[in-house]
Amino acid sequence: MTSTKPTAAEETASESAPAAALHTGISDPRTLIMRNLRQSGIYVAFIAIIALFAVLTDGVLLSPGNITNIVLQYSYILVLAIGMVIVIIAGHIDLSVGSVVALTGAVSAVLVIQQDYPWWAGMVAALAVGVAVGAWHGFWVAYVGIPAFIVTLAGMLLFRGLTLQVLDNISLSPFPSEYQKVANGFLNGLLGGQGYDAFTLLIAAVAVGGYAVFGFRTRLARIRYQQPVESFPLFVTKVLAVGAVVMYFAWQLAHARGLPIVLIILAVLVLAYGLVTQRTVFGRQVYAIGGNLSAALLSGVKVKKVNFWIFVNMGFLAGVAGVIYSSRANGAQPAAGNMFELDAIAAAFIGGAAVSGGVGRVVGAVVGGLIMAVMSNGMQLMGVDQSTQSVVKGLVLLIAVAFDIYNKRRAGATR
Repeated sequence: MTSTKPTAAEETASESAPAAALHTGISDPRTLIMRNLRQSGIYVAFIAIIALFAVLTDGVLLSPGNITNIVLQYSYILVLAIGMVIVIIAGHIDLSVGSVVALTGAVSAVLVIQQDYPWWAGMVAALAVGVAVGAWHGFWVAYVGIPAFIVTLAGMLLFRGLTLQVLDNISLSPFPSEYQKVANGFLNGLLGGQGYDAFTLLIAAVAVGGYAVFGFRTRLARIRYQQPVESFPLFVTKVLAVGAVVMYFAWQLAHARGLPIVLIILAVLVLAYGLVTQRTVFGRQVYAIGGNLSAALLSGVKVKKVNFWIFVNMGFLAGVAGVIYSSRANGAQPAAGNMFELDAIAAAFIGGAAVSGGVGRVVGAVVGGLIMAVMSNGMQLMGVDQSTQSVVKGLVLLIAVAFDIYNKRRAGATR
């Protein structure tokens, strides 16, 4: 029977890891950025874009009220981006999510507004419809073998048509106040505060503390496995920088209307899906399928099953986005969700996902979505017309994909 007792070298490495975490690492920030340019570059670009539009709008972009509006107006796109990046990592695409958002919102509106069902029943029905749509797509992609592009293109037409039938080509409104609070409600005054909401600041401080602890534990694990990490001073600098940004953001929210409920929903989703993609067997299998399908099959990955659940998950998140959007709009419209799929796809690619699959992160997709949100909001504040906004967004997406291709070629040339 093989012994599982660690060797002396492994015990020594494990014991010395905490000490090494304080004295080991790369001290050159440029080296760290270049080591993973695809992921690091997106954060640098995000900061640069915020700074640019803050100057161009004379600081209005970073005002408390406007920051709150950005969160409320683009939350459903960020939810879709979380699901879309998982689909893209696996080497697929989903063109139907905008139509699914419209359909789930329409089903909820018919039940709650027309048929007087409780507000929560409409939400449950919307999520159930989203899951059913995801299972429909997953069946055709995973078990029939039709490319996801074709299946979801058909779904885009199919579910848009069903939306028109469900609504009978009319808009429905308004929802009850409880339903509206999902996308328009705030947690304010739970812990008091003089001119600001203390609860919002407390939640932000806890989040920063959790980020620091998680980052340090990850650093320890990488040192144990002799992987490159930043030097401890740089690690502390990074944590302080992130903490400063988060606390500034929270301070602005605390001086506006408090903590948006939809931001709590979004934070829970980002945390949960970040852990699923990076820390679970399912997440590793998704990356394996997108990175090398043949190798994944030979390794025993149940590709059909994983692909099926990828699309079920996308349908579920489209249902969540449908609830948020209909709550924000206080009703359901036949044209709801138009072009949402393109915004979600753009967010994933701008956030570092690879066109060929196998690469991408949930946090990167959310940052990509925030870049699109900041650009849209900034240009609106500047009075830029819609046609110019579309041109700018298209160019940003094209540059992001070109950057991905450049990185691949550069990596191939250095091997």
